[in-house]
Amino acid sequence: MRRQTFQICLLSLLFIPCSLWAWEYSSQEKETTHSAQIRVGFELGKKWNNGLRLHFHEDLRSDIYNSIDGPAFKTSFSTLSLGYSPIEYVRFDIGYTLKINGPHKDWDDAKKADPDEWIRHRVFASITGSYHTPYIKISLRERTLMEARTDSINPLEKSQYAWQLRSKIGLDIYPPGQPVKPYIWCELINTLNAPEYQQKNGHQFITNVRTQAGVKWRLSRLSSLDFYYRFTYGYERDINITKAKGYIQLEEQTLFQHAIGVVYCLDW
Repeated sequence: MRRQTFQICLLSLLFIPCSLWAWEYSSQEKETTHSAQIRVGFELGKKWNNGLRLHFHEDLRSDIYNSIDGPAFKTSFSTLSLGYSPIEYVRFDIGYTLKINGPHKDWDDAKKADPDEWIRHRVFASITGSYHTPYIKISLRERTLMEARTDSINPLEKSQYAWQLRSKIGLDIYPPGQPVKPYIWCELINTLNAPEYQQKNGHQFITNVRTQAGVKWRLSRLSSLDFYYRFTYGYERDINITKAKGYIQLEEQTLFQHAIGVVYCLDW
């Protein structure tokens, strides 16, 4: 009898809607943004015979179309990383990124003048496993990333130090005797420490799904060009808490973004 009662209670819990664990928001809004971007960048890489690799990447992004903000410079990313491959099929990376955000429609003059509002600092660590033949390479990368902000925020609404898990799977193709290398990859980005009010149904959530296809064209022994197209599906939950937690506003922001980019790469 006790066992049957326990099973009934367990089954009842399984069928309780997840929304019962979600916060009851005072108001909810939804906003959808469609954008098209142009991206340009360059990469510098230095490899050593002991498996170490130093890498610098500069990435500039501008919206040529944005259904909310209009065309504008969007973001720049300056990344310095150090990689190490103890064996052929595994690589470890650590790095730092300086992120600079462009103007936003909600910024006033005071925010534009304060660097804390538009500068972010990122640190990351990752491990990449790969399997390759003379013609293809399959890779899987797991990366933890922390983005720090130095402006003043409400910790109930946003994280001062936002952690993410980024899972990426890729396929590279090496046509024999050709100077081009087609590739494709897909990446999922999941929050790790979103505040309770920001969580989805009481849980962390996937905030980005990215897919990129491109081709790397070898210009010389040391240099190449990377042409690519990227599609991003983004989902954010913006929280505003007022009146001493008595009024909680939720805005769900969905992004559909198309980007075309080119990167000049120099390795030696």
